[in-house]
Amino acid sequence: MSSLKHVAIIMDGNGRWAQNKGLSRAEGHIAGTQNIRRVVRQLIMENVEYVSLYAFSTENWDRPVDEVDSLLQILSDSIVNETAEMHKEGVRIRHLGRIDRLPVRLQKAIKDSVNLTSSNSVINLNVAFDYGGRDEIVNAVRSLVESKIKPEEITEETLSSELYTAGMPDPDLIIRTAGEMRISNFMIWQASYSEYYSSPVCWPDFDEIELKNAFTEYSRRKRKFGALNKTVT
Repeated sequence: MSSLKHVAIIMDGNGRWAQNKGLSRAEGHIAGTQNIRRVVRQLIMENVEYVSLYAFSTENWDRPVDEVDSLLQILSDSIVNETAEMHKEGVRIRHLGRIDRLPVRLQKAIKDSVNLTSSNSVINLNVAFDYGGRDEIVNAVRSLVESKIKPEEITEETLSSELYTAGMPDPDLIIRTAGEMRISNFMIWQASYSEYYSSPVCWPDFDEIELKNAFTEYSRRKRKFGALNKTVT
């Protein structure tokens, strides 16, 4: 799987997983955060260089206040509890999305984890929190406008350089758990030629076997990038 450099995952189904077990939605989100390290370790074994996890979208602010507050607290606790171990394993943590709307404690936790792991190189873990694909593109355009760039100088490359993922390869494979087929405003610029895979398993139960199933399916795809004679497997 050496050609697979970047895997992005839409972590879906925490609430349904909890409901099926008679647990609260908060307990489902906790189980979901606890599954991250297992999946990251497997991706390291598969020699994947980048993994991007969709943790909280710009639209998730519209959920009930209690659930939003719970999600923010759970993520904050997870970063504090997991960063040291991730650091030992050579994981470089990066934040994709806005940070200004997050609680101060969470902002600090994110910045501390990013700074602590900034020199690591085993795998890049991008956590997309308060992230939206359209919002990302709008912010990139605003940045270009503020730089007073000439219209004729605007290219795909210049726009890409203003995205949260600047300098990273686009996702080769985007996995969504819990059987859903939507992209939900996730990496809509970067995913123009990504392969998609939908797993029926809810995120807390998404394990090494399910990841291998996704990789096996990916290995069967023929990536032509719009050209009849350009195929990458």
